Formats: sequence, C-alpha cells, structure tokens
Amino acid sequence: MVALVNMMLGEIIVGGVGAGLYGMLLFVILAVLIAGLMVGRTPEYLGKKIEAKEIKLAMIAILMLPLGILGLGALSTALPAGLASVQDGGPHGLSEILYAYGSATANNGSAFAGFGANTVYQNTMLGLAMLIGRFFIILPVLAIAGTMAAKQPVPPSAGTFPTHGGLFVGLLTAIILVVGGLTFFPVLALGPIVEHLLLGTGTLF
Repeated sequence: MVALVNMMLGEIIVGGVGAGLYGMLLFVILAVLIAGLMVGRTPEYLGKKIEAKEIKLAMIAILMLPLGILGLGALSTALPAGLASVQDGGPHGLSEILYAYGSATANNGSAFAGFGANTVYQNTMLGLAMLIGRFFIILPVLAIAGTMAAKQPVPPSAGTFPTHGGLFVGLLTAIILVVGGLTFFPVLALGPIVEHLLLGTGTLF
C-alpha cells in the first residue's frame, strides 16, 4: 500500500526528479489557492499571481491520476476481459488491478507477478493509462509554466502569504493528505487494508 500511495500522489514523496517536482508544484498551487481564500487575497507564488487559468490547469493535471488509476481500473473490475487478468480473488485481486494501473499511470508500468498484463485488453488499457499519466499531466504543467513565465513579478506586501516557512509546509502537507485521502482511501480500504486485516486472521489469497 505504501508504494501504491506514493504513486497515487504523483510520486511527490519518493520519485523521479521531474515527475516528483512537478507533482509537488501542482499541490503547491492548490495550497496557495487555499491560503489566498483564507486571507482574502489573490494567491501568489514566487512573486507571481496565481489566477483562474493556472488553477484550472493544475486541477486538470491533478485529476488525471484518479482518471487513469480509478477510472481505467474500475473498467478492469467490471469487464470480463479485465477480470480475466486477475489471478487472485478478493481484496488481493483488487490490489493487483490497482497496482497495475497505478504504476502505469504514475511510473513505469510494472505489475504484480500474478497479474496477466500481456493481453490485448490490458495492453490497450495500460497503454492508455500511460498516455494519460505522461502527456495529460505534463501538458497542463507546461502550460502553467508558460503562463507563469509571462507574468511580471509582484513585490511582496503585508498580506502576502509566505511560502517558505513551517506554516506553509503544514498547509501543503494537509492539502496532500486530504486530496489523496478523499480520492484514494476508499479503494485502498477495499484492497490492501482489508487484505492486511484478513492476514491477521489467517486468511490468505
């Protein structure tokens, strides 16, 4: 589950320099928006104002991970062609699907040993997950970079929310946990968490 959570959050904890950095920057934009709403000011980051265009692009990028992992993974739990690739039943079977689509969307496309990924259906859907995870996240991030580069810096004022202290780190951490928790915790509870609890009773899959 720990590896799954890391991929589901965009590898912002441990991951590649590029993917982890721009994944964290998406959450930073969301955090400065929340901070701006709390103090009643237009959010700013690194001296540049964050406006509606950047927020929309950031939300598109953030929503691509649930689309690839939960959306395409749900199809594999509902369609016979998808279920045919699952070796084990119960929560472990769900974990197999989650890991395959989580890894395809966020990482390098690995899968559990028992998951039959080499089928026409899985090759197509996992390839689509990789497409979503690469381009549909990177393109909005590049668009954000372009709009931010074109803006003139704004000097900090008394109402500017500082983004370099412990308060902002705490807010950013809370945003990541809330967004990740609300998005992925229900399916994790049905897969790896239930499996772990059942292992304590001696139930194996």
